[in-house]
Amino acid sequence: MIEFSGGIYTFYVYILTNKRKTVLYTGITNNLHKRLFQHSTKQNENSFTAKYNVEFLIYYEKFGRIHKAIEREKEIKNFSRNKKLELIRCVNPNLDFWNYLFEV
Repeated sequence: MIEFSGGIYTFYVYILTNKRKTVLYTGITNNLHKRLFQHSTKQNENSFTAKYNVEFLIYYEKFGRIHKAIEREKEIKNFSRNKKLELIRCVNPNLDFWNYLFEV
């Protein structure tokens, strides 16, 4: 996990995948527990993540300022798939599912 301090709030930039690890999705939220639940229960049935069964957390970064989180999300979204995988593997070499870290 990468953490950027500062600010009084917490925002997460995260990357999810599907069970077979063939799809990567990058998002941003201020409540990763709630957001993971929304993805896993397919609350927006017409969304990209619901269509491709993307619900498994494999990477996240924590920010204290929203503008920094938005900037980072945009940066990661512009990465090639290979560059995203390099980023993920720096902290999660086996692409393990980390949803359990945000269960209550």
